[in-house]
Amino acid sequence: MKTMRILILLFCFLLSWPVLGMAAPVSEETETCLDCHRLVTPGIVANWEKSRHAQITPKEALKKDKLARKISVNKVPAKLAKHVIGCAECHTLNPQIHKDTFAHNGFQVHVIVTPRDCVTCHAKETSQYSKNKMAHAYQDLMGNPVYKQLVETVIAMPQIQEGKLRQSPLGQEAQADACLACHGTIIQVKGLRKKETELGKMSFPVLTGWPNQGVGRVNPDGSVGSCASCHTRHSFSIAMARKPYTCVQCHKGPDVPAYKVYSVSPHGAIFKSQAKSWNFNHTPWVIGKDFTAPTCATCHASLLVDENGNMIAPRTHQFNDRLAIRIFGIYAHPQPKFPDTSVVRNEQGLPLPVSLTGEPAVKFLISKDEMQKRRQRMMKICQSCHSQNWVAGHFRRLDQTIKETNKRTLTATKILLKAWQTGVEKGLPQKGLLFDEPIERMWAEQWLFFENSIRYSAAMMGYDYGTFAFGRWYATKNIQQMRDWLRVKGNALQKK
Repeated sequence: MKTMRILILLFCFLLSWPVLGMAAPVSEETETCLDCHRLVTPGIVANWEKSRHAQITPKEALKKDKLARKISVNKVPAKLAKHVIGCAECHTLNPQIHKDTFAHNGFQVHVIVTPRDCVTCHAKETSQYSKNKMAHAYQDLMGNPVYKQLVETVIAMPQIQEGKLRQSPLGQEAQADACLACHGTIIQVKGLRKKETELGKMSFPVLTGWPNQGVGRVNPDGSVGSCASCHTRHSFSIAMARKPYTCVQCHKGPDVPAYKVYSVSPHGAIFKSQAKSWNFNHTPWVIGKDFTAPTCATCHASLLVDENGNMIAPRTHQFNDRLAIRIFGIYAHPQPKFPDTSVVRNEQGLPLPVSLTGEPAVKFLISKDEMQKRRQRMMKICQSCHSQNWVAGHFRRLDQTIKETNKRTLTATKILLKAWQTGVEKGLPQKGLLFDEPIERMWAEQWLFFENSIRYSAAMMGYDYGTFAFGRWYATKNIQQMRDWLRVKGNALQKK
């Protein structure tokens, strides 16, 4: 057994030889990691070797022109500055604050690299992301009693019991495989477990809620969020984050059909026909030279300049910086002031930014002045390729569509309220659930699927998707079905 271990270690060392000859200096600690992980996780090592982390040291990165930097601090710890960022630089950083830290081959290693680690080099991005709704996506969903009911309804197991249809709740694994795959799980450490490996017995932490790359993941070090949601491990590519395929993980629909709408838009058509010739790695990103039509990142995140180097938009990881209105929700409304939206309360005391009949919870939402500033930021990006008249017309049409969708949602809500008031179904007035009855599900589909699709279509010019493909056709049809259902059910109850 001892001879076998020696042979394996020797084999690992030989495999790691190309790394030792790399131009960029690798720390001794990372070389030790690579010695074995080239054998046990070769895919991870291969991805890392292709990454920018493996090609340049922080010291060299700081010498780049300010706009060309991917690093946003002015100084990094001396221990990290002279070597490329490898396994040890991330997985042994801040071991004292990671509950998932464990002894591993002479190192104190933690499994999960979090924003509190990334902040060492990417301070501005980490700070911005913490102010972003995505970073609080777990709490915004599971900390909101209304949305939590929706989650429980969506992933419940329907069963016939005593002739009646009943919903049996499913556990954490089902939640992690559904809504929390995008919103994020809570990752907790439940002790250590010994496992037999090719190098003998080793102990590893037992984690619940893992694996997960959700944007609002609650990490063992107390931080929230996951940079790897967009910059996936272990290449952490800026090019990947700039392509719409990355966003499609969570924004495909039918509740947030951003990618589908983009795919059928003129911008999506240009992307599909020309993207092979675009430069997704260049920083800053030059409009008209590096790319010729926007992707998700262009509008919501990227540092953009014109061909003369003039700033069009600074990089931001607070993705609502350029958004005045939140088009997702029961009603479209001004963006929330706070990323943790679970603290919002409307006039009915519900944790929603708008009342069920459409009145906004103003004190929790951004002001008209702030809305105008954010819209101007977005319009400036649009005007890089379109005339002012074109852009003004687009946003005027979007505003009209928002009014239209909100009015239609109000119509559907009035039908639902009548069902509750007449006792046809049990709802909030009867202290019932909000999404378990047929008419409540139709109401939820009205805003969650159909009206949201129309809003996304208007915002991103995917017009057919807002007309027939889950758009106006279904929105008007659904209201008629709600009305007919209420009439039939009400008549049936009267006959009893």
